[in-house]
Amino acid sequence: MVADTLSSGTTGTTFTGDDDPELVGDALPFALKLYESLIAEMKDNPGLYLTAGSGFIMYANAWVQTPADMLPDTEFEKKKQMTARARKLYNRGREYVLLGMELKHPGFRASLENGTMQAQLAAMKNDDVAFLYWIGTGWMAAYSTDPFDVDLGIGAKKAVALMETAMKIDDSFSDGAIHDVFISYYGSLPQSMGGSEGKARQHFKKAVELSKGLKASPYVALASTISVKNQNIKEFAELLNKALAIDVNVQPGNRLANIIAQRKAQWLLDRREDRFLSDTKEGDNK
Repeated sequence: MVADTLSSGTTGTTFTGDDDPELVGDALPFALKLYESLIAEMKDNPGLYLTAGSGFIMYANAWVQTPADMLPDTEFEKKKQMTARARKLYNRGREYVLLGMELKHPGFRASLENGTMQAQLAAMKNDDVAFLYWIGTGWMAAYSTDPFDVDLGIGAKKAVALMETAMKIDDSFSDGAIHDVFISYYGSLPQSMGGSEGKARQHFKKAVELSKGLKASPYVALASTISVKNQNIKEFAELLNKALAIDVNVQPGNRLANIIAQRKAQWLLDRREDRFLSDTKEGDNK
């Protein structure tokens, strides 16, 4: 009964609606180990694998990689260790979601390696979107920790195919979350490796539209990638100030994610001189 409750999404906004990231960050490791304990006893519940896997990926992003990115250069070794840990957690989460997908679609994992992936993806339905999203997100996030890892790079291309399939089925999934991922993906990579300012901006526009401008993450993603690449400090500040202006209480289900994104937005604004050659402080946050 507990496993079914956790895997059905009926726990509501217990975590996502919280306004205390530290409280959630402290609680999540216990929850994740609980999921793993349940999986050890119940190996035939796809939803439980999805819940566990997505939890590991979210934890890795919000409480391991993001804090690592915010460390000063003087803490290089600690940053390196935390980034490596984030990569392991991303892979762990992706693995759980893959196991859940394999229960739903036997042979899915093999299809990723034997050239039949497109045939498998053609059979995906609405109830597969969350699985595709989290497998793709975990894969792409792991790649972001080391863009020069050849194996992760090959996997990232497959992850893009999974995400594109999810987007074709339901591009409004989780208020445009798929588009959020693609903003960072296309915005952070150099053009020679598949990066594209045009695609990043298209996904940004769609993410804002689907979220009705109530999610901070699209603004932070575009500012921290394309605006920095173009050395456009005015756009950088405008986007981050829009992220900070969002009322986190309007959409309780996104409250935690918005608070975390707004913290990153403020951190980026406070340290913008580290990313821009110009000494101007145009567009300061007042």
